[in-house]
Parts: sequence; structure tokens; C-alpha cells
Amino acid sequence: MADREEPRGADAMPPQSEFAKLAGIRLVEATLDRVVCEMHVTETLTNRNGVLHGGAMMTLADNAAGSVAFINIPASKSNTTIEAKTNFLRGVKVGDTVTATCTPIHRGRTTLVLQVVMTRSDGKQAAVTTQTHLVLDWNGEG
Repeated sequence: MADREEPRGADAMPPQSEFAKLAGIRLVEATLDRVVCEMHVTETLTNRNGVLHGGAMMTLADNAAGSVAFINIPASKSNTTIEAKTNFLRGVKVGDTVTATCTPIHRGRTTLVLQVVMTRSDGKQAAVTTQTHLVLDWNGEG
């Protein structure tokens, strides 16, 4: 492990993306071992049944997992989600807030496996997502 570059760390976390802001996602906590994000459920985030849209919940999960991946890889690297699986357990109503807590399951040299548990404000789990991220030798230039 001596030849492995150090992770960039939580201090290097950039501001939320414009897409995350559009979805109303707020970063609450960021450490190498845990990222917590929140999203308030508004009418614009619901499906035709009047509860939080699954795609919005997956956006929240991807934002939390991407944040954990970003701070756990070296500054010379980038990452991308290559697999995501979500189990939807309960609906979330308008006016509620979903909290996503992401923790790393595996931090390898080329992949990270992350778990995101999303809870409603009553403490009940609404969904659980597992993601795999690929570490890339890409700096965003071209």
C-alpha cells in the first residue's frame, strides 16, 4: 500500500453540482468514512402517485455515493458510477425530508463499492442503494 496515492479528502469537496441544487440536495456531512445528504420532497420531485419519484431518490443516492468516491480517491483521479442497484422500501410524501447516508463497503485501487441508506424523517428506511464506482485516470480535460 506504500505506492498508493493518498485520498483527496473531505476538504477538497467542491460545491454541489447545479443538478444537485436543482433537486434540492444539501450536503450535511462529509468524511472519508461517511457522507450525509438531505433532500426536501417537493411537488416537483413526485411521481404520478404523489410520492417521491424513484429517479429523484436515485439522484440523491448517486450524489451521496459520488461524494464518498470523490473524496476517497487521489486528486489525480476521477470516477464514474458503473453500477447502481436500489431497493425501494417505502414511499416518501411531499413535505418530508429524505436523508441519505453513504458508507464505503470496499475502497480498492480501481473500484469502490458504496452503500447508501435513505431514511424518512420518521426514521424508517425508504430505500437502500449499492453502487460500484470505477476509478479513472482522467482529469476532465478532453
